[in-house]
Amino acid sequence: MVGVALPSIQADLGMTTSSLQWVVSGYVLGYGGLLLLGGRTADLLGRRRVFLAALAVFAVASLLGGVVDDGALLIAARFLKGISAAFTAPAALSIITTTFAEGPARNRALSIFTACGASGFSLGLVLSGLLTELGWRWTFLMPVPVAIIALVAGLKLLPRGEERATGGHDLIGAVTITASMLLLVYGVVEAPEVGWGSPRTIATLAGAVALLAVFVLTEMRVRHPLVRLGILRSAPLVRANLGLVILFGSYVGFQFVAMQYFQNLLHWSALETALAFLPAGLLVAVTSTKMGDLADRFGTQRLIAVGAVALAGGYGIFLGVDADPGLGMILPGMVLLGIAFALSFPSLNIQATNGVADDEQGLASGLLNTSGQVGGAIVLAVVTAVMTSNSAADPIGGIRAAVVVSAILALIGLGIAVTGLRSARRPQPVPAQDEKVLETV
Repeated sequence: MVGVALPSIQADLGMTTSSLQWVVSGYVLGYGGLLLLGGRTADLLGRRRVFLAALAVFAVASLLGGVVDDGALLIAARFLKGISAAFTAPAALSIITTTFAEGPARNRALSIFTACGASGFSLGLVLSGLLTELGWRWTFLMPVPVAIIALVAGLKLLPRGEERATGGHDLIGAVTITASMLLLVYGVVEAPEVGWGSPRTIATLAGAVALLAVFVLTEMRVRHPLVRLGILRSAPLVRANLGLVILFGSYVGFQFVAMQYFQNLLHWSALETALAFLPAGLLVAVTSTKMGDLADRFGTQRLIAVGAVALAGGYGIFLGVDADPGLGMILPGMVLLGIAFALSFPSLNIQATNGVADDEQGLASGLLNTSGQVGGAIVLAVVTAVMTSNSAADPIGGIRAAVVVSAILALIGLGIAVTGLRSARRPQPVPAQDEKVLETV
């Protein structure tokens, strides 16, 4: 919801353009940086406990974001909100996957769960247009009552006494992977502003790689790793994570470009811009709950492949943007993007968690969410750089060049999906924890 409200926030709080981006990036930094830690924490400390505690922090951070009068405090509130989401999101997904047995029951539950997530992501744009007309603070305050309702419902409905993963705590692994993810997201977000070849960007990304290398070496040697590397031997899980990198990353980049196109070049209002995304959001909300049945019948990989075709087609249509687009261009493109999300997002969630033991569902969920967030941060930075470098002489050309990035990613995603069609329709179960420890050692 925040994207459409950014111009109003900037005008009211007197923020510079470079500081304004951190209203979004601060959340992404906290969220993407701590997802792996959040997912494994849910496995070790209990999914119900972690989910409810993080949800309470999320509500408080949302409230703070709606009442502060300083840009730095707003960014800090967004960072705190991102951290809480990093613990809430994987705990929520793993609650679903451990409550319902693998198969039709879980597929239906996940289709409903992901319908809520995808619908919120899409319809949040529409809602933000309405709320921004009332005042930008409402875009921060609206999640507060929703979080409180979910918190009360969780206290009453989520079962107690759940099984937890056994083993010790991997402190070195937690510190190195968290620091690596924070540096990676920070470096990528800052790169368009300071330059990809600047010493700061190079040092930040090099530090992220070095910490990641230390993390991998640590996980190969400790008795109870934070992230059991053997889980990555599951080809369907790896394809699902790559698929979400492409789906979410390409769409976040496209959304940023579309916002600039609609508001800055076509001079649409916040509400008009938000309504342009309504067809995609409605398609996701209406159809996603049926994806579990389709996954049972056709398999997740076929749905992901069809979704990749729709995604590439949607971006392909927007390559024809000009200074006076008609409804005949915008509507078909948005419809195809809605179909892509409705087919792919639930299927990727199902595929990423199938065959994973219950005591590692939080880990699998954290991996999937991290893939989406890191993909979004990286692609957004690339798209921003491409659009900026091409827009000085030809603003429309800059928009087209940026959409090309999303279109190329969609084609790569289609290629990955096609390779999955050649493999077995059902993923092989991931071996038990003790077997994987031997394999990684």
